Amino acid sequence: MTMVLIVVAVVSGALVLGAAWGIYGSLSTKTEGFLVALAGGALLLSVVTELIEPSVEETSLLAAVIGVAIGAIVFSVVDYAIKEKMDSSGGAGLLAAITLDGIPENLALGVALIGAGAPEVAALAGSILLSNLPEAAGGAKDMASGRSKGRVLALWAATAAILSLAAVAGNVFLAEASDTTLGTIRCIAAGAVIASLATEVFPKAYRENDYWTGIATALGVLLALALGELGGG
Repeated sequence: MTMVLIVVAVVSGALVLGAAWGIYGSLSTKTEGFLVALAGGALLLSVVTELIEPSVEETSLLAAVIGVAIGAIVFSVVDYAIKEKMDSSGGAGLLAAITLDGIPENLALGVALIGAGAPEVAALAGSILLSNLPEAAGGAKDMASGRSKGRVLALWAATAAILSLAAVAGNVFLAEASDTTLGTIRCIAAGAVIASLATEVFPKAYRENDYWTGIATALGVLLALALGELGGG
């Protein structure tokens, strides 16, 4: 459990660090777009290699396909409800939107850590960390316009706490689950993450850094591949 708490704290702490960077530091739009695409590429490969592929081995290709589809559909429906039906200008709407993006990633991280050491999930944890930094920096920078900087930072800290609980809960409550159940949950989480990449991450990266997005995404994929090799994946 100590290892789990350390990994979760580092990954979620990147949200607070990124938010502080966006609020108090200097971050150009193009740099933000490049970093978002880099993180998105890394996370995309990690989701496939660390969540979906092992799940196919533990369950079946059909179960994996259904799980990914369910995750993508659920994320898209809830994302639509938050963006179109809730007041995203308020703190509750913003917190809900931010949390929705992060819960699948952190739940997947918590499940992936079951029975594994940190090196074995290096690619997934590293990719989520890379994703959290620019996402928090860009989001906090936008939110700080017209709002108290301290309040915005507190909002991101609350989000980091919620996502940490999601990761720990996934690790604790699913520790006794069967391989089939874990594989299905991993695929559902993976589908949600893929949907968030398609609707949130890559469109944002392209808007901010246009054609460099392709290069940054490719570099992110290579970075995740390197992290996986270092972790023994």
